[in-house]
Amino acid sequence: MSKIKTHYKEPLGYYNLAHFIKDHLDDNTIIVCIGTDRCIGDCLGPLVGTYLKERFFPLPVYGTISEPIHALNLEARLAEIKLAHPNCKIIGIDACLGPFSSIGEIQVRNYPINPGKGVGKILPPVGDISIIGIVDSSDDDEPFTTRNIRLNLIVQLSKVITHSLMHAYYLSFQHKEVSAIEEAK
Repeated sequence: MSKIKTHYKEPLGYYNLAHFIKDHLDDNTIIVCIGTDRCIGDCLGPLVGTYLKERFFPLPVYGTISEPIHALNLEARLAEIKLAHPNCKIIGIDACLGPFSSIGEIQVRNYPINPGKGVGKILPPVGDISIIGIVDSSDDDEPFTTRNIRLNLIVQLSKVITHSLMHAYYLSFQHKEVSAIEEAK
């Protein structure tokens, strides 16, 4: 299992994340963004999904502010997604709790997310690879409380993750187009 991480304020952090992600993208990849807009700390996934759709990201994206994928509908939505995209490769995106010193960190990992784990829920793992944003400390007694999590943090994390995915797609598919052109010569 490997992962790469960066802080959202790192000037070229998106670029490092994109280079890790690009090797996991192909025409059979879909994005599943997990969370709800009913809680600031948990809206990271749906916000990324919304940003990707607004930017016309060319791969399928599930989980947006208007159509979230969350604890109450996760299993049913995953079943629908797998029926629509058999044998697909899933990139799962979710908010996460972690050490106080890691708040604002984005991690891309080559293993699934376990949504709800930080708040004691047992839900199915999501993704072949995962992207998480650490939004609050796991040391708090009350996870995802609005007193601790600023919307600006979630927006900034979402923008970096979106930029990373857009750039990874460009890197992945530009390389494939160049290779195809060179083979045709």
